[in-house]
Order: sequence, then structure tokens, then C-alpha cells
Amino acid sequence: MKINEDFLKSMKEAFDLLRTKGPKEATAAVQRALAGSTAEAGHAQTPHMPQGVNEWAQAWTQAQTQAQSQTQSHANATPHSPAERIFDADTPGTFSTHTFSNSAGQRQYKLYVPAVYKSEPLPLIVMLHGCTQNADDFAAGTRMNEMAERHGFIVVYPNQSQAANHSTCWNWFKPADQQRGQGEPSLIAGITREVIARYRIDRARVYVAGLSAGGAMADIMLKTSPDLYAAACVHSGLAYGSAKDLPSALAAMKGGKAHRSRSRVEPQRPLIVFHGDADTTVHPSNATALVAAFDAGVTTVSPSPHATGTASGLRGCTVQRLVAANGVDAEYWSIHGAGHAWAGGSQRGTYTDPSGPDAAAEMLRFFFAHPRLSGTH
Repeated sequence: MKINEDFLKSMKEAFDLLRTKGPKEATAAVQRALAGSTAEAGHAQTPHMPQGVNEWAQAWTQAQTQAQSQTQSHANATPHSPAERIFDADTPGTFSTHTFSNSAGQRQYKLYVPAVYKSEPLPLIVMLHGCTQNADDFAAGTRMNEMAERHGFIVVYPNQSQAANHSTCWNWFKPADQQRGQGEPSLIAGITREVIARYRIDRARVYVAGLSAGGAMADIMLKTSPDLYAAACVHSGLAYGSAKDLPSALAAMKGGKAHRSRSRVEPQRPLIVFHGDADTTVHPSNATALVAAFDAGVTTVSPSPHATGTASGLRGCTVQRLVAANGVDAEYWSIHGAGHAWAGGSQRGTYTDPSGPDAAAEMLRFFFAHPRLSGTH
């Protein structure tokens, strides 16, 4: 199914209006685009067109709701809309901007080197932001710079370019960006290797994590570069190979039939997954797909008392520990009542849910328990 270029252009203009003029003007543009596309579909008698329009309409409704929520006051702030956006972390390390280029293009990235960095090799964590976010936003929301100081690791935040994706989403749904050594995976891997070359990094403890589209790309990185990353965290994301184009991406996000030609590949590296069971942006069935290959054993465990619980005011969750036939393990945190947001994050960044559990802390626990063993591929 293909959506015509005029309709795509109209939708992009609507998203621009949403950011610059507001929901009223943007909605009018969407209505004109939908009316024109539906009329064209009827004239051409194309049976697939109405479905595509409907998917775009769902995406638009979601974006409009998010934009409206961002105008609410501090008293009415939701997990999706922080009261304020302050990106300067109160940390003693250095937070610098760099640029990486290769044959696939160019991307900026932010790099946090903690003050505790001296001569001993430190772990490296690659953090991939979600749609409409950037490195500063994601660093603020996840508090990973603070965590880096506390636990002693270096963290790098690749920045998606708006020229590459209008909403600064990583293009996890494009075949060219799902391959090792090509497209965005080559850029992210290149950034990772550049940091490894410039700093004293423990090569056995290099990890990748992401939220939403960044989570989907984190799974791609783990699957395509198991020689580089020891483990991954996917928060509110999708499985590698779950889409091959924009329509199938929208379908997968809604929990519909997904393109999963690669999702059953035997896992080579450990994976931790967080997903809200009330997520209406990326359906929770995508979390199940992420851990589908870890099916040799499943155990439901109680999270640690500090991680969750009604007594502490945090959201409840169900935690499963899984293992694949080859012995590689995973964890799946289903967070009850949570939407599309980084669990336990700070409202200084977007798409965060301060009511927890603390995904950053649990991710680090999982990561540091899973170094890449010497001699593994």
C-alpha cells in the first residue's frame, strides 16, 4: 500500500503548522489533506488508500493530543509533557557536542564524560532518543548523566537529523536502516567506535538503549552488531524486522499485523524490555514480540522493594525473566497503567513518567551483570 506524494507533503506541512501555529491551524490542513486523499481514492478506485489515510489520521490524532498536552500548566502536567524543559544537568563532568561522518551521512552526538573518569576503563552506554526528542532532552529525562557520575560510565547520545526524518525519529522501519554497515546503523556504530577509540572504554561493557523509535533502533543495533554491544534495553519500542515501510510501521505500532521476517532470529545478546501496559502509541504486543525468541524458560519474579510498589507510590509491574534455547537471557517489565514514557524519568525531559519504576536503575543493574564474554561474537 502506497500513499501518494501530495498527501505525504500535506501531512508534513500539517506537522509544521502543529509546531509553529498550533492545533487549530494544523487540524484544518489535515482535514483538507484527508478530504483530498479520500476523494482521490474514490476516483481511482484504489482499495488500499482509505486504510493508509486512516493510519495517518490515527498518527495525526496522537500528535495533536501530545501538542495540546504540552500547553498545559505545571499543575496539569502529564507524563508526556514536562512543566519545563531544562537540559543543563547539574553534574561535574563534561557534556560536549561532536559530529561523526561516514558514507551514510553525518550525525551530531552529545557525549557525557563523568568527573570520575581517570585512568581505569569505564563502561559505555549509547542512548537513542525517541521521536520529537533530541540528545539534551533525552539526557535530562532519563537522568543518565547523573547516573554516569554515580556509577562510573561514559554515555553518548546520537542525535537524529530532522533532514533524515521530519519528526527526528530513527528510521527503524526502513530496510536500508536495518542492515549492518548501512544507513543509520552504520552511523550509530561509527559513533560508538569513535568514542571507544578516543577514551578508555571497557570493550566488554558497551551497551545500547533507546525509547520508542530509539528503542526499535537499539534492537536493530543489538541484532546487527553483537560484536560491539554486550546487551540492550528497549523501552516502549518494537522488534527488529517488525516493519519494512511506514504503513507497516504504523500497523505494528497499533498492534496490528506486523512484518516480522527477522524477529525470530536466535538472540546472541541479553535484552531488557520495559513497556507500559496502557501504552496507546506503541502497543504492548510489541514488547512480547521483542522477547519472543527467549522462549526456553520464563519465570515471573517480584521486583526489588525499592523498584516498585504501592507503598512507595510507584506503579506496580510484572517482571519476567526469560532464557533462550542457547542460554541468553532477558527481562521483561510490564508496567501497569503506564503510557508511552520513560519509567521513573525526570520531568525535565519529555516522554517521562516519574511514577516509576526506575527504568534507568534497573537497566544499569541488568547491563552490568551482563558483560560481553571474551571470545564471544
